[in-house]
Amino acid sequence: MDQLPKSRTEPDGSAVIRVLSYNIRSLRDDEEALVRVVRACAPDLVLVQEAPRFFRWRKHAARLARKCDLVVLGGGATATGPLLLCSLRVFVERAEDVLLPHTRGLHRRGLATAVVRIGGVRLGVVSAHLSLDRTERRAQAELVLDRVAALDTPYGIAAGDVNEGPEGPAFRRLAGGLQDCWSVAPWGGERTFPATAPDRRIDAVFATAGVEVLACGVPAGLAGVSGADLRSATDHLPVLAALRLPAAP
Repeated sequence: MDQLPKSRTEPDGSAVIRVLSYNIRSLRDDEEALVRVVRACAPDLVLVQEAPRFFRWRKHAARLARKCDLVVLGGGATATGPLLLCSLRVFVERAEDVLLPHTRGLHRRGLATAVVRIGGVRLGVVSAHLSLDRTERRAQAELVLDRVAALDTPYGIAAGDVNEGPEGPAFRRLAGGLQDCWSVAPWGGERTFPATAPDRRIDAVFATAGVEVLACGVPAGLAGVSGADLRSATDHLPVLAALRLPAAP
């Protein structure tokens, strides 16, 4: 596998960052394998879906962050599952959990959002897990784009479990409003689900115009990431993106 760019801050304040999107199925699988995968990816930001939502969920989120040498930025049960973790390189300006309109009979969905600074750059971040219902999912994609815009930052990233592939209307809407990072700079693996025999790409990282996508994909083959750990950590494969955020002129 080609080498993935490492995180760094450039002399002019531009930042190269690693962003990881990962559905962790409420930590019901092999937590130690999950930790090894996350640590090997060396992310600045982790956009989690299906974080623990019930008994002592904050304790579980804090434990996961600590094991990965990260801190909890926001989200969790208060966002109905999306969670944000970050490295100490990230300065947090604000974080907000957003509940999306609820359709009776369907699982309530939400967004974990934040505005952060890395190097000399401000960045908006949104972690999402879209509905299993096609109609609701399409509407939620629009709300994700609205939220990225409302954060009012020079750059924005949205990532998560879209629950449909690139041919679906929700995925197409996200890719129409933002850069689909894997399509821009494919690296590593493409398909993300199910982890044991992936046959579809339903997890993705998206970025606003101006973000330079250096590489994006499933980190299979990355140093420290084993196939066994990817299969046992959870039922989804992660998506890792290396992005360059140019400093403001």
